[in-house]
Amino acid sequence: MIAEHEMPYLKRCVVLAEEALDAGDEPFGSVLVSCDGKVLAEDRNRIADGDATRHPEFALARWAAQNMTLRARAEATVYTSGEHCPMCAAAHGWVGLGRIVYVSSSAQLSKWLEEFGVAPPPVATLPIEQVVPGLVVEGPVTVLVETMKVLHQRCHQGAE
Repeated sequence: MIAEHEMPYLKRCVVLAEEALDAGDEPFGSVLVSCDGKVLAEDRNRIADGDATRHPEFALARWAAQNMTLRARAEATVYTSGEHCPMCAAAHGWVGLGRIVYVSSSAQLSKWLEEFGVAPPPVATLPIEQVVPGLVVEGPVTVLVETMKVLHQRCHQGAE
């Protein structure tokens, strides 16, 4: 269950997603938070340069591996505007990060992309739990889902 004090982290993810969109990227943003509630790092999607691996969740996993102890990683939470793709979920699992909280699910995004007439991604869409079994994952966070749908629609308008 998402606690009220966690909503600012999720809202920040949505702001980062909008910043990504405004910069010509797909709308994704993520925030890494310590067990005591301190924001440690944040990032947004940066794939517009042609490197499709520059997802914020992947960047945060790399940052955590370089800057946090194993215990601190396990106790941290990654908040994100969209459920991790398999690549990002694997990176999250390999570096031993803790809980994930996401606004919109991969299933929702797949449905939206189909609705917008956008081809599916080249990688299978899998729930995080299938990639990293046993990880605590929470989402979608319904109060922010419509906002994310609008951002994705803005990103893909004209794709129809």
